[in-house]
Amino acid sequence: MRRVTYSMNVSLDGYIAGPDGGLNWTEPDEEVFRFWIDEIREVGVHLLGRRLYETMLYWETADQDPSLDESKLEWTALWKPLPKVVFSTTLPAVQGNARSASGSLAEEIERLRAEPGEGDIAIGGATLAAEAAASGLIDEYRLMVHPVLVGGGIPFFPRHERRADLELVGTRTFNSKFVHLRYRVARRPVSTRPGQPES
Repeated sequence: MRRVTYSMNVSLDGYIAGPDGGLNWTEPDEEVFRFWIDEIREVGVHLLGRRLYETMLYWETADQDPSLDESKLEWTALWKPLPKVVFSTTLPAVQGNARSASGSLAEEIERLRAEPGEGDIAIGGATLAAEAAASGLIDEYRLMVHPVLVGGGIPFFPRHERRADLELVGTRTFNSKFVHLRYRVARRPVSTRPGQPES
């Protein structure tokens, strides 16, 4: 079954954007950018909310910029053809290899998991991820931790009372002191009634 992953930059105090919505502290260096390129190769479809979709629209035409360096051209070549599903009730249309979601987040994920295809189902954006987490749909959390405290803003993890046990499956420390953490959600086995055999 295809994994559902949630991967974002995050400050050390747990935010993906600062109090003013600013992201100026998330600019990656070359080593980290190469890591993001490798990660996007594993993605089969990307689910986005309106805010992230509009932020990422830059990459739909970035390859027309003659000053773009080789790594950014490589990222663009991977991002543009990647299938995307956009969740918004206000966007009149989407561009590139994207479509507007026709169902709920849970319905879209169920449909994508049932379809033939390879690669992870990646979720971008805290609002969409919070909805997925509340329904127990996220299989892996991937955090690129930046050495900065922003003091508030949009949290990486949703603020609700649902517990999720995690297993650490990977770490990497970069020369620039960024740290990547990868956690798998530990699924508890479904309990059965007395006398009922486990499936």
